[in-house]
Amino acid sequence: MAARTVCQMLQRRLASSAAAARLSSAELRSRRSALFSEEQSRQRALYPRTEKIEVTLRGPGLQGALLVMNRGHSTPHSCTRHLTEWHVKSSALALVDGQPWHMHRPLTRSCDLTLLTFKDEDPQIVNQAYWRSCASLLGHVLDAAFKDEFSVELLKLPEVPVTAGAFCCDLVLDSRLDSWTPSEENLRSLTREALQLVSKDLPWEPLDVSPPVALEIFSHSRCKQEEVEERAAQSQNGMVSLYRCGDHVTPSRGPLVSRTGLCSQYEVTSVHTLGESTWGVRRRAQGLSLPVNLTANHTVWRKLRKRAERLVETPSPSTVTPPPITEAPPHLITEAPPPPQ
Repeated sequence: MAARTVCQMLQRRLASSAAAARLSSAELRSRRSALFSEEQSRQRALYPRTEKIEVTLRGPGLQGALLVMNRGHSTPHSCTRHLTEWHVKSSALALVDGQPWHMHRPLTRSCDLTLLTFKDEDPQIVNQAYWRSCASLLGHVLDAAFKDEFSVELLKLPEVPVTAGAFCCDLVLDSRLDSWTPSEENLRSLTREALQLVSKDLPWEPLDVSPPVALEIFSHSRCKQEEVEERAAQSQNGMVSLYRCGDHVTPSRGPLVSRTGLCSQYEVTSVHTLGESTWGVRRRAQGLSLPVNLTANHTVWRKLRKRAERLVETPSPSTVTPPPITEAPPHLITEAPPPPQ
């Protein structure tokens, strides 16, 4: 049975790859996004709209407040709408029962909820999610930066700490571009494209999918299919975490921040050639960013940018331990069911 399942999966991948090869880059992005939406709608339909859960808020000024929300539909972002405009705009990530949780990921059980911002006393978790998000945004830009006649293969994003000085996105370009060296104008062009995405304040939409669904979404990319299988093997529940921003869909090792508008300053600083790999000539694009409320003046930014130009060596992955959650008595607020669609 296992062998037959593997064979069916391989046949599906080969057939899908053959079909995907006939599509342009824009068509591929549209196809990925459509498959993402299809699976997202299927999962949302699994939860009745009238089933309630209790969400106990933790954190300064919120300790013990209780929200009654809709299971499978309400998200941490939904919870912020019952608080203040500051919570809506400043919350970048959440902890659900002490575990990192995306702001737009539906809540499926009664839980404790802590909202995280860049101004927290210990912003380590949210900072790492921000760095990961900036790298994903760079992948979004690179995926659409070249003419359709040139292929772009986005490799697995290197997980680098904020202290590395730059976020990274590894890629392999069409072999006809092996001799290409990006100019300063090329880097400025990539930066402009990134800043346009920032100005649109696009949400990062999370979705956990089964490996067959993820393989179908990335049927155009042998590299992404290999990454899907690797992440599925490492996952405790066998699922693969995907995120969508606009029409760009990507796997992610950990949660991203809620939206692109949380970036304040953002710049693509360099593209390094790392040498030959299984997929072709491997390059590492790097960038620098600061979130809202943490802007730097021109002199400081120039020094940070100089550092971000240097090649970042990929470190070994590290585990982040979330802060503990404390108990407190509840207060009650109730959310009405969402309107039928």
